Amino acid sequence: MPHHPVPKKIIRRPVPQLNGHFPNLSPLLQRIYLSRNLTEPEELDRTLVKLPSPWLLSGMENLVGHLVKAIKDQKHLLIVADFDADGATSCAVGMLGLKAMGAEKVSYIVPNRFEFGYGLTPEIVAVAARHRPDVLITVDNGISSIEGVKAAKALGLTVLVTDHHLPGEELPEADAIVNPNQLGDPFPCKALAGVGVMFYVLMALRSRLRENGWFAQTGIPEPNLAQWLDLVALGTVADVVALDRVNRILVHQGLLRIRQGHARPGIVALLEIAGRKPASAVAADLGFFAGPRLNAAGRLEDMGQGIECLLCEDVAVARSMATQLDHLNRDRREIEDQMKLDAYAILANLDTVKRTKDLAGVCLFDASWHQGVIGILASRVKDRLHRPVIAFAPAGNGEIKGSARSIPGVHIRDVLSNLASAQPGLLTRFGGHAMAAGLSLDECNFPEFARLFDNEVRKHLVGLDLAHAVHSDGELSPDELRLESAEILQQAGPWGQGFPEPLFDGEFDVVQSRIVGEKHLKLVLKTPDQKRMIDGIAFFVDDPESWLGCQRIKLAYRLDVNEFRDNRSVQMRIEYMEG
Repeated sequence: MPHHPVPKKIIRRPVPQLNGHFPNLSPLLQRIYLSRNLTEPEELDRTLVKLPSPWLLSGMENLVGHLVKAIKDQKHLLIVADFDADGATSCAVGMLGLKAMGAEKVSYIVPNRFEFGYGLTPEIVAVAARHRPDVLITVDNGISSIEGVKAAKALGLTVLVTDHHLPGEELPEADAIVNPNQLGDPFPCKALAGVGVMFYVLMALRSRLRENGWFAQTGIPEPNLAQWLDLVALGTVADVVALDRVNRILVHQGLLRIRQGHARPGIVALLEIAGRKPASAVAADLGFFAGPRLNAAGRLEDMGQGIECLLCEDVAVARSMATQLDHLNRDRREIEDQMKLDAYAILANLDTVKRTKDLAGVCLFDASWHQGVIGILASRVKDRLHRPVIAFAPAGNGEIKGSARSIPGVHIRDVLSNLASAQPGLLTRFGGHAMAAGLSLDECNFPEFARLFDNEVRKHLVGLDLAHAVHSDGELSPDELRLESAEILQQAGPWGQGFPEPLFDGEFDVVQSRIVGEKHLKLVLKTPDQKRMIDGIAFFVDDPESWLGCQRIKLAYRLDVNEFRDNRSVQMRIEYMEG
């Protein structure tokens, strides 16, 4: 019988007692929320008034003071963005928001990852200086840019850092820093994406300008910040940050704007080019369809293309830009497919020397690999092995760049920090989050780094359950396998990292199976009571032919709404299969 390439274990979440916490909700939804540790109806309030104050962010008073003065004095503000979707949306929110508040000279630069690498480096400062700015504003970067900030200050520039990445032991000597992850910062949401931090800066800036009578004096209309929440939602979901309460509010409100037809032309175009309907958009549409197309610009060419798509006001031009990004994303997928084949061949070779499953941390390198795609590759291999993985590609001048992805329980940035402390000079640079990080080192040091990485990760795996688990919310009754249930669940999110979309499991008789596209498997299944049929689809199946003819199947699936020719029906979106 066919089997998944990585055997998994389906673990059912404990079924909570329905104790009246959410009396107005269906039993299904009560069960889902309680299993995600929500117990009070107020926690389901996704209105903007429930957002915490921007003034809770340490450094906000100082940063806003600099911005107010710069706007009043009509200084040139230059945004230095990151080259991923979070950086692009942060940049767009900053550009649009600052201009709307009266800043007449606002521009941006975004480093090309192949020439300059990540963050505010001295080299990027030199490029920025050609634009003759007065103030540099970093978005989604800067907290680790010690040397870059020094270079900017030496040129007499004001440097304002907005970031969400974890700070190191030393902070840059910027004029102001806003980052919820600074030591001792009282802001309750540590999971804000870079775009969320920039949105909060605009909240505080508008408040201060209003207090100062700026809008009344200048006749500038006070901007409604909600108009940029579609950008905030896209960047937050695409950066895979935890959807805690604050982020759920931001994403929910952004999705509402998209569904109501108030999204920016670029976001509408990115969704439509991917075959998604903005009027019924959910978080997964941003994460799996719009986000990757936006990211393709930064991965293969220049994220400036993505930022311009987001800033574009013309619908036709935005569609043309989205089409170009879609082409880049197709190219990215082809490159990724070849790199996956290479990686699996390396793993097969490792198995002849030392069993892959005995490795704690896996490092992979091929001289032909593309720098812009190694993050996706690391993620794919991590999913396959359920171990922390770093994929490396050449960076020129004898250096290689790595992109790391981790598993729950192993803080990958801490792993790299420990290695850097124990082996000074081994890493030329590194930074990141608990689950993802980037690093650089000399190619000649790769074998030694791979050995040390495996040893260090092994220490962090002690006590962890390393079963490759699928966490299920249990079975659904035949009566729950209906469109109404799927619609309720769809509207109950937004779902994402840290607030997982409901996943169910069960065994079903297979009535029909066929391959659609190249690697997708379409199934028609009988409901457990044998009274109805329900469709199921599994995307990007390894060896889909092996599943044809399977008569009974065990599934882990999400209950989804399928829209086809204006007809809505319930569908199982299959995440895992056992024959």
